[in-house]
Amino acid sequence: MARAQATAAEIAEANDRLATARPEEVLRWAADRFHPHLMMATAFGAEGCCIIHMLAAIQPATTVINLDTGYQFPETLDLRERIKTRYGIEVEYVRPELTVAEYESEHGGPLHAHRPDQCCYDRKVLPLRRAVERIAPLAWISAIRRDQTADRGRAAVVEWDQKFELVKVNPLLNWTKKDVWGFVHKNDVPYNPLHDRDYPSIGCWPCTRPVRAGEDDRAGRWAGKVKKECGLHVIEVKDGEGI
Repeated sequence: MARAQATAAEIAEANDRLATARPEEVLRWAADRFHPHLMMATAFGAEGCCIIHMLAAIQPATTVINLDTGYQFPETLDLRERIKTRYGIEVEYVRPELTVAEYESEHGGPLHAHRPDQCCYDRKVLPLRRAVERIAPLAWISAIRRDQTADRGRAAVVEWDQKFELVKVNPLLNWTKKDVWGFVHKNDVPYNPLHDRDYPSIGCWPCTRPVRAGEDDRAGRWAGKVKKECGLHVIEVKDGEGI
């Protein structure tokens, strides 16, 4: 049976009803309302691994993708295999049209050091747009938390994502770091071992470093730059600017 896209009124009603709901309740609503046209994007952070654990019980056939920029840590790639073994969920890699070698050759070297916004746009935002066109979901699930960045602080549990033109579901929006790690340890959720080596937030290896004592959890992302987001969760993204 074909499913219609949610209306603005339906999205508002769902958000009002689920604004303080447990993540599992939010995911059950999303699965009931949108499956099989439901997609999750994960970078294999601890939050995303928690959601995968929940989906394994709620709707294990949910399409789960990872934006493989070509710059991911080996530990991140290995986690995909551990998740497959544990849950039987095979996360699909979504890759840019150009390999790292081709991309760096085209630009005369890596862009991540001096044009990180463009690099993120080309290797994450555009591939996700192409994946959305191909998979044609009506909604996607993210693992953002409200307390992570200013942009994420403005999100809603259920909202319309204008950038990708589909419903965005944020089941962990109200969780804290303590909530995440409490769930991980209670349920023995597989996670990236880099978290145990002072990497609370993990992205591409050239743009991620361990955090120092007293630093914010995202201080290791694009260290020394104002940039704190790759662009997927920023309200407006245009041609690689303002990401």
